[in-house]
Amino acid sequence: MIEIESLVKTFGYFPVLRGVDLKVERGQFLAFLGPNGSGKTTMLRILQGLAKPTSGRVLIGGWEIPKETFAVRQQLGVVSHLPLLYDSLTAEENLLFFARLYDVPAAERGDRVHTMLQQVGLDKRAKSVVQTFSRGMVQRLAIARALLHDPAILLLDEPYTGLDVDAAALLDHLLTEVAGVKDGIRTVIMTTHDLGRAYQHATHVAILSRGKIGYYGPTSAMTTDELPRIYAETVGMMTTA
Repeated sequence: MIEIESLVKTFGYFPVLRGVDLKVERGQFLAFLGPNGSGKTTMLRILQGLAKPTSGRVLIGGWEIPKETFAVRQQLGVVSHLPLLYDSLTAEENLLFFARLYDVPAAERGDRVHTMLQQVGLDKRAKSVVQTFSRGMVQRLAIARALLHDPAILLLDEPYTGLDVDAAALLDHLLTEVAGVKDGIRTVIMTTHDLGRAYQHATHVAILSRGKIGYYGPTSAMTTDELPRIYAETVGMMTTA
C-alpha cells in the first residue's frame, strides 16, 4: 500500500530524513515512533503531499508523490492534535462541508454525515457549534471528518495530544471499532510518544531517530514490556552515533 525508497528531506542544509526505506502493507497498522525532531511529522506531511521530498521515491496505492498527489489524497484520512475543523460551524455543518471537499456524492452526504455522527457519539450534538465542544468531542468529530469518504489509509499524527484519561480511552475505542483498525479494514500509520498505545493498536513498529529508521518489526514478536527497552536502545544508539 505504501512504499518509501531512499527518502531524503532537507531544509536548507539541515537533513531531517536521511535515506528512509519503508514498506507498509495493506491492512497494516504501523506505529511510527521517535523523539521530537526525529522527522515523524515531516514524514506524514510528505505522505499527505504537503511537503515535497528532496530525493527518493514515495508510492501510495501505486500513485507517486508528489506527481499524483490529487489521486493520493482521495485515499487518505488524517487525524492529528490539530482538529482541522471550523469552530464557528456546527458539527453537522463541518461534516457537510468536508463531504463536498471529499466529493462524497450529493445524494449520499446527508446520510453519511448522520451515520458518522452516530458512530462517534455526537449525533445529539449535531446542531451545536464546535467551539462549545470539549477537547475529546473535537477529536471525535475530527475522526468522523477523516472517515467521511471511507479512505483506504488513515494517518494519525499524535492523536492523543491534549486528551484526558477518559477522552483517550474513548479514542482507543473509536480507533478500534469505528476506524476499522481491529479488523485491518484500513492501512494506518500513527505517530505517538505513547508506547503503551503503540503496542496496543499497532501490528508493526518503526522507530525513527535522526532521520533514519533504526528498528522495524512486528509487535507480535515482542511483549509490552520489551517495547520501551527496544525504543530506548534504538534512540540512544542512534543519538550517540
